[in-house]
Amino acid sequence: MELLDEKLDGEVLDKPAKPEAIRVVLADSQAIYLVGIRKILALEGDICLVAQADSLEHLRIAVEQNPTDVVLVEGDLLTGATGSIQELQRIAPDVKLIVQTVSISEDQTVEFYRRGIRGIISRSISPDLLLRCIRCIASGETWIDNQALNWVIQAYRSQAEVLLNPPAKPRLSPKETAIITCVTQGMRNKEIAFHLKTTEQVIKNYLRKIYVKLGVADRLELALYCLHKKIVKADPGEVAISQAARQIA
Repeated sequence: MELLDEKLDGEVLDKPAKPEAIRVVLADSQAIYLVGIRKILALEGDICLVAQADSLEHLRIAVEQNPTDVVLVEGDLLTGATGSIQELQRIAPDVKLIVQTVSISEDQTVEFYRRGIRGIISRSISPDLLLRCIRCIASGETWIDNQALNWVIQAYRSQAEVLLNPPAKPRLSPKETAIITCVTQGMRNKEIAFHLKTTEQVIKNYLRKIYVKLGVADRLELALYCLHKKIVKADPGEVAISQAARQIA
């Protein structure tokens, strides 16, 4: 990380920011890009680059040490760094983040905006458009192109559809329901087989099918799932779950 009150390769960096200037921190792993963006911003009287970083850790330090309005960060620095956006927002709650990337998928776009990114731009963006983006986001707006906007809208529509039309409860046969009831009551396979007048192997086969149908892994998950979804009632539930837990093996 390099703070911009020093020299880089013998070149004098940006002068101290004016009180009303947009304070920018630039984070990028490519030195040539850092130098290029710095030169673009240096020509603007209302924008000041206060710090630059070549890694996510250095970016955290830069934001901690410098009052910052906008962070322009390379998308690759955030890839695989779970929670990095939230961490930056925790350090500087008012900071606004712009992600710059070569290409980005629909899922990545939606996730970035969902996590609070204020803009996503191409690394091939023109200087004029980059400056416009920085000013736009510094003023409190969101920068989003038509394709990204369509992706975000579709994602929220899909989410709303799930909330309004939750998946139907899986259909269970009377025998499956009877077996589940026995499981929530803490009965072992041998006891269930005796109770239902069948064999222990038949009970095991049914349980495997039930696990797949309900998406659970074992007897305890089955008991918890069915009690939570009110598929069956256990009496008393606390004892039944405890007994089911002991019988997972």
